[in-house]
Amino acid sequence: MGKGNVRLINQGPYVMLDNDLVRLTILKPQGYLTGIKYGGMDNILDLQSNESNRGYWDMNWNLPGGKDRYQSVNGAEYSVIYNSNDKLEISFRSTYDPSNKGTKLPLSIDIRYILNSGVSGFHCYAIYERPAGSPAFDLVQTRMVFKLRRDKFHYMAISDEKQRVMPMPEDLLPGRGKQLIVPESVLLVNPINPDLKGEVDDKYQYSMDNKDGGVHGWIGSGPVIGFWVIFPSHEFRNGGPTKQNLTVHTGPTCLAMFHGTHYIGDDIVAQFQEGEAWRKVFGPFFVYLNSTSNVSDAYNLWIDAKKQRLLEEATWPYEFVSSPYYLNAKERGSATARLFVQERFVSESLIPAKNAYVGLSTARAQGAWQTESKDYQFWVQTDSNGNFTIKNVIPGVYGFHGWVPGFIGDFLDNALVTISEGSETQLGNLTYVPLRDGPTIWEIGFPDRTGIGFYVPDANPMYVNKLFVNSPEKFRQYGLWDRYTDVHPEYDQTFTIGISDPKKNWFFAHVDRRVADKYIPSTWTIKFLLNSIKNGIYKLRLAIASANRSDLQVYLNDMDKEHMVFQVMNLGAENAVCRHGIHGLYRLFSIDIPSSLLLNGDNSMFLVQARGGDALCGILYDYLRLEAPASPANSKQREELESFQFDSHV
Repeated sequence: MGKGNVRLINQGPYVMLDNDLVRLTILKPQGYLTGIKYGGMDNILDLQSNESNRGYWDMNWNLPGGKDRYQSVNGAEYSVIYNSNDKLEISFRSTYDPSNKGTKLPLSIDIRYILNSGVSGFHCYAIYERPAGSPAFDLVQTRMVFKLRRDKFHYMAISDEKQRVMPMPEDLLPGRGKQLIVPESVLLVNPINPDLKGEVDDKYQYSMDNKDGGVHGWIGSGPVIGFWVIFPSHEFRNGGPTKQNLTVHTGPTCLAMFHGTHYIGDDIVAQFQEGEAWRKVFGPFFVYLNSTSNVSDAYNLWIDAKKQRLLEEATWPYEFVSSPYYLNAKERGSATARLFVQERFVSESLIPAKNAYVGLSTARAQGAWQTESKDYQFWVQTDSNGNFTIKNVIPGVYGFHGWVPGFIGDFLDNALVTISEGSETQLGNLTYVPLRDGPTIWEIGFPDRTGIGFYVPDANPMYVNKLFVNSPEKFRQYGLWDRYTDVHPEYDQTFTIGISDPKKNWFFAHVDRRVADKYIPSTWTIKFLLNSIKNGIYKLRLAIASANRSDLQVYLNDMDKEHMVFQVMNLGAENAVCRHGIHGLYRLFSIDIPSSLLLNGDNSMFLVQARGGDALCGILYDYLRLEAPASPANSKQREELESFQFDSHV
């Protein structure tokens, strides 16, 4: 089909954008997307939902110390930004006046829709702005939501492996579904589709890391149509590449998440002080629509959507966006460098940082990019030689951050990076020196910021999601916290260095053990042999992939006050265990162990999950390493490094 002119049609309270492939119907001045006509379907959006509840932006926010507030985001003023035969861009804006004191959301918001000629889909974005003088408030979450026709869209796809027929929304209601201990988890006892009986449905099972996502959606039938949300960039999403976001869920619902606290907790909330001005452009993202007349080709709609994602990424930043706050390629800059790792106990030479994640963030502390929400972040992976170029960076002053699979900790270069319009900044050779005192005595796991290398049990047969049976993502199954007790019904886990296998003998989550109807603290034992002891301070590197309401204590050879070497209380609020994750907020603790606590011969280290009575508390370890004391020549270097790292000891 050739390119058709784009047309703007006003019809009562609605405005329609039409390019002969797609027609959007939007309620003005609110900006609610009420209809999408495409591929022989008069409206892809859910006809049973209110017009304000089909395609809309929303947010969670609060005043300091106040309760969480949920509200949909809508405009108060409609305007046409750009109108030609080739492109339409329209705006739905609400303006905040700081002089009007009260409890209204202290943000001006401009919701935009773009329809280009010959394009099978449309672009959405929004500009959030706080005028100077605005009162303090916290931005917790914001997103755009699409609710599709429940009689047409039953099949979702978020990756090559993660695709399935989904339940109907009615299946989550009493009678057809039984709510489990986690409110979002429902056991399907009498679903409309009998093939789904006995499965668990939970929207968190379909979460994705930003770095692993980029396209997700639904395939409908009668006619066969694909609806896809495509992120051409993640620069405007909070939390960096490892931030996990919801994608799709029973509804059928398709989400475009921008800010959220999932798998991190309140540390990532964007907190604005009184008077603080701020502006951020969320998007544009692309809603791609495709179709086929042959039902047997339905899967190819997913293949086509993946190709479209690559096309969108290749044309980012877009040239057709009509906001001065969205910068095109000529208005941006880049940074090029090569990253090495210096780890003298691995190699005498510098090691190229292969497949490392490197990025620019305004965060100024190591690892703080994980909780940065106000500004933009720009991340890439290095090649096999540690080379990289970060392109299309918005001008500003950034910290250079990174982390390298196989090595503990977070890299933050000492020098800030200034990016200016049109610049190609050369950073040269950069070197990350991970924390290290002395040689490794023993180690457990592989440092990749997840618990993926440890033992994940099969799901309880009563609570299975068939998608994750025999899957590399077995951790997505419901109720695995109780499987610890099934594996260790009487005694807690004991791991013997040199004999035990982390993939078989180290449970992926340190949770409470269930005894009768109670959850009691659990003590994990690490047994190891020392043939000799060197006077000085040994070091335990304890890398944690996620934590939730955990009280962690570490003891050496006896469980009394004199033998406690570490304690942290109420660690984490990430809910990774109950939300079927394998990582959350990464933390690295460096723990001093005086040689006087060690024995010549057999030793035992005790890791205690000391918080009892909590089925859903838990720690996901990434990696543990015991190091011998530093040699005198290395002590000064160690002190300098640890002044930059988070060092905790008792």
